[in-house]
Amino acid sequence: MSLENKLDQATGAIKEGFGKVTGDSKTEAEGTVEKTVAKAKEVVEEAKGAVEGAVEGLKNSFKKED
Repeated sequence: MSLENKLDQATGAIKEGFGKVTGDSKTEAEGTVEKTVAKAKEVVEEAKGAVEGAVEGLKNSFKKED
């Protein structure tokens, strides 16, 4: 989880909330998109970390067999 993604999610949520309160559907939609994109980036980073960990585990298991 990167701090940048968390900040982007928070900024998007604030923007979305501001749009709801002011009745500005464009700002609300922009906030929703920003929040969703930041969350998607976070999920991709977590998946990448999991795959890298699995690869390292496989490498280590093959080294032990030698």
